[in-house]
Amino acid sequence: MGDKAHAHPGAAGRATAADHPASVRNVVLVGHSGSGKTTLVEALALTAGAVNRAGRVEDGGTVSDYDEIEHRQQRSVQLSLVPVDWDGYKINILDTPGYADFVGELRAGLRAADAALFVVSASDGVDGSTRMVWEECAAVGMPRAIVVTHLESARADFEEMTRICAEAFGGDDPDAVLPLYLPLRGPEAPDGHAPVTGLIGLLTQRLFDYASGERKEAEPGPEQRQLIEDARNRLIEGIIAESEDETLMDRYLGGEEIDLKTLVQDLERAVAHGTFFPVLAAAPAAEGARQGLGTVELLELVTGGFPTPLERPAPSVTTPDGTARAVEACDPDGPLLAEVVKTASDPYVGRVSLVRVFSGTLRPDATVHVSGHGLTDRGHEDHDVDERIGTLSAPFGKQQRALTHCIAGDLASVAKLNRAETGDTLSAKDDPLLMEPWRMPDPLLPLAIEAHSKADEDKLSQGLGRLVAEDPTMRLEQNPATHQVVLWCLGEAHADVALERLRNRYGVQVDVVPHKVSLRETFAGTSSGRGRHVKQSGGHGQFAICEIEVEPLPNGSGIEFVDKVIGGAVPRQFIPSVEKGVRAQAAKGVAAGYPLIDVRVTLRDGKAHSVDSSDAAFQTAGALALREAAADARIHLLEPVAEVSVLVGDDYVGAVMSDLSGRRGRVVGTEQAGGGRTLVRAEVPEIEIGRYAVDLRSISHGTARFDRHYARHEPMPQQIAERIRERPADS
Repeated sequence: MGDKAHAHPGAAGRATAADHPASVRNVVLVGHSGSGKTTLVEALALTAGAVNRAGRVEDGGTVSDYDEIEHRQQRSVQLSLVPVDWDGYKINILDTPGYADFVGELRAGLRAADAALFVVSASDGVDGSTRMVWEECAAVGMPRAIVVTHLESARADFEEMTRICAEAFGGDDPDAVLPLYLPLRGPEAPDGHAPVTGLIGLLTQRLFDYASGERKEAEPGPEQRQLIEDARNRLIEGIIAESEDETLMDRYLGGEEIDLKTLVQDLERAVAHGTFFPVLAAAPAAEGARQGLGTVELLELVTGGFPTPLERPAPSVTTPDGTARAVEACDPDGPLLAEVVKTASDPYVGRVSLVRVFSGTLRPDATVHVSGHGLTDRGHEDHDVDERIGTLSAPFGKQQRALTHCIAGDLASVAKLNRAETGDTLSAKDDPLLMEPWRMPDPLLPLAIEAHSKADEDKLSQGLGRLVAEDPTMRLEQNPATHQVVLWCLGEAHADVALERLRNRYGVQVDVVPHKVSLRETFAGTSSGRGRHVKQSGGHGQFAICEIEVEPLPNGSGIEFVDKVIGGAVPRQFIPSVEKGVRAQAAKGVAAGYPLIDVRVTLRDGKAHSVDSSDAAFQTAGALALREAAADARIHLLEPVAEVSVLVGDDYVGAVMSDLSGRRGRVVGTEQAGGGRTLVRAEVPEIEIGRYAVDLRSISHGTARFDRHYARHEPMPQQIAERIRERPADS
């Protein structure tokens, strides 16, 4: 790495179909919003020749602005793929959103890639969410490298940023995070800032000058050699510490000069194994320039230091009925095994699926089996269907370049898979398979919506179905207790994008309404009631009298009905009628209009008429008896309480616990979770945590995450209950 000369390859840099997995590299760019990921993707595409100097895409003689091909606003909230060719390799560059609300798109990128480039801004540093993604990659051993951007900033300090990265990402071994190159600064400008004009390779001890707009290699002068000596020695020691040759460190410390080829090979192995994390620098090309600073070095690292798809084990695979299946990793001639990592809707071609092939070869017009995990709690049904693949293409913004095939290890866009959703498995129709799903974040911000008009109501169901098919991090709920349609999202930006897509993509206008929690009622003590339904208006009359006793039961008991009538005061055939009337009234509520729960209703006595008594009359009497019992009793309004677990950095534990207490929460325990984090467990009324997904992010500066589960209903404080009773239950 760093010792090759590259000519600008021109339009040939646009990637086509790969013919062998060893020639493919799949790399995902990770970083917070504003770190420069998308600008870096464009710079890499320019250096590889996928776009021309003006930032345009050339295809078949037509020219269109790259920025017009994929609007930056759209790209900032969704996963996008830019495939390029470099030195005979196909590099699939996956650009992920930097906003925490779109972590589902990030997880999809991690699933599709074999290595990650963490992009950090020299002027902003490393945020908490980026650290959390690094830990996710570390858990699965994904190779990683770090790219420092925004070196043109007046306060940019590459050396300081490298130290911060070593602290944030190095864990117990800060020497696992070291620079491969040092920035070379030009003459100071009038404002005192010296711009970065080139890089110095620490291993090769060569200077790479980008000042002219093209990379030029030169011999460093005495000043540069003195600058790099300490950094080079530390880098060599860091590489040798990861070497498989256990004698290498002794030889080096003994004064032996280790040849460059051995160092480069050990570096590449350490990077591919995920034990060494090089730091590089990059900057976009100046106006009219052909190569951005550091882009050649990055492309060399990706092709030479990152693993091939052959080195990645296949995810766990079963048949649709759950029988385990062994599938050889990345065999183009093996059984077809592919996964939909992203779903999008195109107004002209319909649904478009971005697919990663793990085994076999995908071809246009073939019939494949589509297996889905369901995720019924998020609005997805299990499905096993056969579908015919449309065209295969390599996406580049909104343009699609037709492919003849897509082999194991590669990615492609597939048109017209009408049933396939994100996370679904594609396999041979005569050998259906199902891949273990990747972990989806749980959406915890509720967005209650209603159709704006009758015309919107007719289109709402279809629009919502398509929306959740594209985004498995969104959960669709039709709450039977509150009768609301609720979209559960990851945050406010996620919710805004959902509404925008419903409106502009699917033509559905909706109104956002306050989200309701499912309140309940119960008796605070024992009470009695008499229901008398006697009417005589000529002809057949109505006669039913029943006497009941109501007593509270433990939480979770529901409604219990007991018959203790003696002597046939209520004929046997009408006792179920009384129960039916009681249960119907309980469902409507007895005080504030919320369902009654956790009581025992005992039928003790009553009267009937041989002619005028009926099923309907005793149903009405049962309901009246329950209402009379409630009128003489103290009724508790019950609210749902959630068990909340918050994983937060130790620096923010106090703020989180204080906030939970302010939400009427009870902290029930804390425990150390490792990595300087604490798990806080609490019980909090659900009415108090509707926006907790947003508020917690603010409190913890994006470093905390939480989950919640329904625990039980319990009495609401009297003053709050009074305010609730003053408004109708359906408001």
